[in-house]
Amino acid sequence: MSTLQAQSITSTASKARPQARQATIACALGNALEMYDFTLYSFFAVVIARNFFPAQSEVASLLLSLTTFGVGFLMRPVGAVIIGRFADRHGRKSALSLTIGLMTLGTAMIAFAPTYHQIGFFGTLILITGRLVQGFSAGGEIGTASVFLMESSTTSNRCHNVSWQAASQGYAALVGAGIGLLLSTVLTADDLNQWGWRIPFILGLVIGPVGWYIRRCLPETHDAQSSTGADHWRTHFDLRHTLLAIGLMASATISIYLFIFYMPAYLTASLGYPQRSALAIACVASACLAVITPIAGRFADRHVLRKKLLVWTITLPVVLAGPGLYLLSLSTNLALAMCVIAVLVLPGCIGSGAFFALIMEAFPKRSRALGTAVSYSFGVTLFGGFSPLIATWLTSVLNNPLAPALYLFAGGVISLFCLALYPENAGRE
Repeated sequence: MSTLQAQSITSTASKARPQARQATIACALGNALEMYDFTLYSFFAVVIARNFFPAQSEVASLLLSLTTFGVGFLMRPVGAVIIGRFADRHGRKSALSLTIGLMTLGTAMIAFAPTYHQIGFFGTLILITGRLVQGFSAGGEIGTASVFLMESSTTSNRCHNVSWQAASQGYAALVGAGIGLLLSTVLTADDLNQWGWRIPFILGLVIGPVGWYIRRCLPETHDAQSSTGADHWRTHFDLRHTLLAIGLMASATISIYLFIFYMPAYLTASLGYPQRSALAIACVASACLAVITPIAGRFADRHVLRKKLLVWTITLPVVLAGPGLYLLSLSTNLALAMCVIAVLVLPGCIGSGAFFALIMEAFPKRSRALGTAVSYSFGVTLFGGFSPLIATWLTSVLNNPLAPALYLFAGGVISLFCLALYPENAGRE
């Protein structure tokens, strides 16, 4: 009997591996497309400002362009609520097919939008609508994809599988920054401004149909719910765990947005680093996220680590941020800066798989997509989307380049408090 059971378990595991691998690829493609577009827009913000937001000064144009970038964050919670409920009521696969379709549509609108000089305000409106669609889609994408990765894995490799959500974003940010750097090197400034900036967005469209086809072929991991929308929300939505999860997002989100996405602007504007050096440093941070995260996920699975690991990965960036920023302010040495940023990003990479597993395991399966999507989207919007603005404001008001460390310290305190109250249900189905 024991031999038959062992053979059954082995057979089940062997069948589950290709399905888990297929789920990982399908979810990673969607996450990668979202972060790829995120990186491209931030990198080409100045070029987009000239083409779609003409103003009396370049600063005013850039502010309008960045405002449009921020609009996408405001749509994330809306997408999280609507698509999260859709995933819990109609299945994960349908929701994932919907999100990647919407992301592809938003990217296409940006890639092919006529400029302000061609059709006036309507060109700008198309661009803004594209960002709204992207933000709406991203709000439902991350939570649903993470849940699908979790439910497609076994309890023994859950952190590793879920870690690919963050790793795929690291790869996408790295590719986006690399393509941006390549285009700025091989094209003239005029060609880049007129048509060259569209090339990476068009390349991103290739991911959409491939990811949509793969997702349509995935096995469903969740039975559809028969309750109405109002009943589903009232009966299944867990407000307490959702609020704690949003607070738990503070430290990790602030760290990623400060040390990966805000760092190029901080290094050039506040510390006088060359633009190319700042972009190279951002590539190092993205590479750490891409490579270290899955490896650390396996470690967390092997030792069944959740809260114990996260205590360290939340605390270390808070402690190291001040000394790290101080070292960056001493010189513009590229090698030193790369090492500092790698050390600051490393704890978040190590804790990523355990972090998302802990959040999702607190929610029952019937409301997991909704709870995870809302927690993630509100957390990113509140703490991540405003990180560059708050860090810049603190640096200006205090006239101190170490000021961003104060914001991370506040986020760390919030996250540690929420972590102490958060339930740990390792292995929960």
